[in-house]
Amino acid sequence: MSTSAEPVRCWTSADASYNDYHDLEWGRPVTDERGLYERLCLEGFQSGLSWLTILRKRDNFRAAFAGFDPDVVADFDEHDVERLLGDAGIVRHRGKIEAAIANARGVLALREAGTPLPELMWEYRRDGDAPTEWAAETPESRELSKRLKAAGFRFVGPTTVYSAMQACGIVNDHRADCHVRADVERQRAQE
Repeated sequence: MSTSAEPVRCWTSADASYNDYHDLEWGRPVTDERGLYERLCLEGFQSGLSWLTILRKRDNFRAAFAGFDPDVVADFDEHDVERLLGDAGIVRHRGKIEAAIANARGVLALREAGTPLPELMWEYRRDGDAPTEWAAETPESRELSKRLKAAGFRFVGPTTVYSAMQACGIVNDHRADCHVRADVERQRAQE
């Protein structure tokens, strides 16, 4: 009787969806405006919570925030905030909800200023060896955080921004022995 060993991951969970997120999404390049906006918002909603909580509610977040279309969310008003505060399918935190709306407006402000969100975030791309340990923030995430805040973004502190940079493949923080690191690196090389 043969048993197959679990692949080496940066983290392993008893929850299959969390393992799938690691294997299929985390660290893979996200270069479109809507995708980057979504990741920044979800990382902000995650602050103080488990990522698994956000992952399980992600479809609800997408429905609640118009598929994270920044052009639509930028027009949300106080009625929308109240509607979202009543939505049990998402994290009902007024500050985080208002931040997602402010972030949509920030996306539009960046676009109007001539430095769209993808261009700004990918300016901080880092290539190199796999980390020997993970950092909560970096000089790059601190600088990007400042620039996002200057454009009107909220809930984008250096730790949240670094988590988004990791999630979007701006940095490849998969461990050296992780079974998807090489594939992620190939995808990043194509960007």
